[in-house]
Amino acid sequence: MGAKNSIYAGKLKIGGGAQVSVQSMTNTDTRDRDKTLDQIKALSAAGCDLVRFSVYDEICAQNVRYLADHSPVPLCADIHFDADLAVKSIENGIHKLRINPGNIGNRQEILRVVDAARMHRVPIRIGVNAGSLEKDLREKHGSDLASAMVESALRHVKILEDEHFYDMALSLKASDVMTTVKAYRSMARVCDYPLHVGVTEAGLPGMGTVKSAIGIGSLLLDGIGDTIRVSLTGDPVEEPKAALEILRALRLRHGVQFVSCPTCGRTQIDVPAIAKKVQDAFMDVDRDITVAVMGCVVNGPGEAKGADVALCGGKDCAALYVKGQFIRKITGDIASGMIEAVRGYLNDV
Repeated sequence: MGAKNSIYAGKLKIGGGAQVSVQSMTNTDTRDRDKTLDQIKALSAAGCDLVRFSVYDEICAQNVRYLADHSPVPLCADIHFDADLAVKSIENGIHKLRINPGNIGNRQEILRVVDAARMHRVPIRIGVNAGSLEKDLREKHGSDLASAMVESALRHVKILEDEHFYDMALSLKASDVMTTVKAYRSMARVCDYPLHVGVTEAGLPGMGTVKSAIGIGSLLLDGIGDTIRVSLTGDPVEEPKAALEILRALRLRHGVQFVSCPTCGRTQIDVPAIAKKVQDAFMDVDRDITVAVMGCVVNGPGEAKGADVALCGGKDCAALYVKGQFIRKITGDIASGMIEAVRGYLNDV
């Protein structure tokens, strides 16, 4: 999976066969260091392996030291157009830098950033977005934004390679799923730097989650991607939750796989309520088991054969199966009975 080359953001390995990591970004005012740290901790608790935040003035750069010293996960500083802020963030302990070398200043300014990054062993992510491509590349490629993004990324890569700096990762994001997927597939064919994968500006949870799952999931199935971010409008804590669901669905992270039927006229138990209670009870369990809640005896027994613990609904009751074998009938509080059965299974295996 992913690139052969690797980088380290603090102790977090990205690429080189490492587990696909999860990222998000704060939306607090970085000048408020305590509020920003609180959100970093919340994102870590939700499953983030690395958190990025904007550094847009001197106060933000000064706060890097405090945030880096107190954060439970490695941090990435997002900086545009200002080499001074990049250097100060590095000197203050940032673990990773997100810049575009082409807009950080002249060669001397770039060299200052590269020298500081090399000295402090801080990797650089080159982030290319379809919405901010160079004018000449837009004119050259026209509607083929994916090709323009690849050329833009390679242009920035060359700037760093010319300074003999190779400790970098790349991202090529668009809000359009097809453009994003095409760009990453093209880039994966021509370079072996770790790739940070995501659909940018995907939108609100719901549509944005679907777009991200399609784009990120398609690339991960191709073996492309070393770290991911689901970009959603609103509370950033929803991003790592969605990212982990994508990874679990692809069996790239441990976790319970939940199966439940869409119900039909034959259903005589409250499948949605039961399924939600069961899922909520085991959402954070780091074990590879499959739990199924089925509404009737048509598909239920068949599904039970493929699930570790399965529930097949009857009339105000349900049949409990473990590893495909009927165990007992559950009556009364069916959800609680199912939760108890899953807990028992987890204790036994």
